[in-house]
Amino acid sequence: MSVTSDEVLIADSQYRPSEDEEFMNLRQLEYFKQKLLNWKEDILKESRETLTHLQSETENHPDIADRASSETDRALELRTRDRQRKLIAKIDEAIRRIEDGSYGYCEETGEPIGVARLDARPIATLSLEAQERHERRERVHRDD
Repeated sequence: MSVTSDEVLIADSQYRPSEDEEFMNLRQLEYFKQKLLNWKEDILKESRETLTHLQSETENHPDIADRASSETDRALELRTRDRQRKLIAKIDEAIRRIEDGSYGYCEETGEPIGVARLDARPIATLSLEAQERHERRERVHRDD
């Protein structure tokens, strides 16, 4: 019986990418793909729980303060879900980059983003240096 490379990659749950290995090798790509898929599934699970909670919370509060508090909670939940919806779009885009071979490389410079940065923020599209330049430009324009 032969074992595919995917089975080997998935079976090694203790694996962590390192700067010492070839950048974006099959093992690293599979690691980041699984990390992104797990993150997306966690968000979707939370979203389903929120939906269930919001549906069960549709009671009409006789006290105006209770009603206001409930509406504030609902608005906060919906804003959080909207941010998570946008995050899911970024996760899907990162998975697409893994599939097309551009994952892990800076959109601005084409240089490797770095394993540590990707492990901390797997949806990153800019190297640390490019991100810092981008944030400095935003600050300068915001202060105008």
